[in-house]
Amino acid sequence: MKLIIILLLLYFTTSCIKNNTDPSWIYIDNWSIESNKTNTEGILSHNFTDAYILVDNKIIGYFELPIKIPLLMNGTKKIEIFPVIHDNGIAATKKIYPFCESYVITTNLIQNKTININPKTRYLSTTNFWIEDFEDAGIKINTYSNFPNILGTGDSIPILKYGSRYGVIKLNKKDSSWLGYTNSQLSLPKSGTEIYLEMDYMNSNSLLTGVIAYDFSGSKFNPNILLNSQLMNNIKWKKIYISLKEIVSYSVNANYFEQYFKADLENGKNNSIIYLDNIKLVYF
Repeated sequence: MKLIIILLLLYFTTSCIKNNTDPSWIYIDNWSIESNKTNTEGILSHNFTDAYILVDNKIIGYFELPIKIPLLMNGTKKIEIFPVIHDNGIAATKKIYPFCESYVITTNLIQNKTININPKTRYLSTTNFWIEDFEDAGIKINTYSNFPNILGTGDSIPILKYGSRYGVIKLNKKDSSWLGYTNSQLSLPKSGTEIYLEMDYMNSNSLLTGVIAYDFSGSKFNPNILLNSQLMNNIKWKKIYISLKEIVSYSVNANYFEQYFKADLENGKNNSIIYLDNIKLVYF
């Protein structure tokens, strides 16, 4: 796929040098994320595997990183690189993440030479967060009434990846179902404003995410994205970005919202486990 994109770039670029077939090159490495100290943003983790690239405000396209790209242009150019997510965990649905800065450099492109770029990003200073990273003494996710209170924390070194603690849910035949929700009455923006749930997870059981909308008549549970279970012999930490925009915007009469999580022991299993970390509701 990368080869096809590169060939198309060589053929179709509108900024080609007349009578010149030798390109300049840019090599773009993987993303890193750094703190924006104006925010209370929690522990930083990301899954920006792709980039959207402009050169002198002309679209080059979406690319999976790392990648080496030929450009039929030279001279001083402005290169702008945007962090891209797989929206709702779908690899085919690439989207510029609206809460993070682009990476911009001005550089001199030289024919047959390669410019190495190590893109960095950080959250915009206008970003708001609700965070549960399980680092504090209490847990900011409540267990719904009539469900077993089985959300706890752990610090096992073989499991730990971020900070000093993580959340853990253990399901078995006795405690086979769990429903938890955030413990804040969140006033989230409507009218099509971007809102995302970010989270790191590792799970041998599926986990449903959703949003509870509260209005004067009561509460409505809006199921959203199901996180599929992983095989125990290949279980690993993953990060996902889940859009809440449509659910919140369509809840026109809602006064406030809560994020919820629902787990039911899968058929054929006697027990299973779900690890959670760096849960963030991100919005402007």
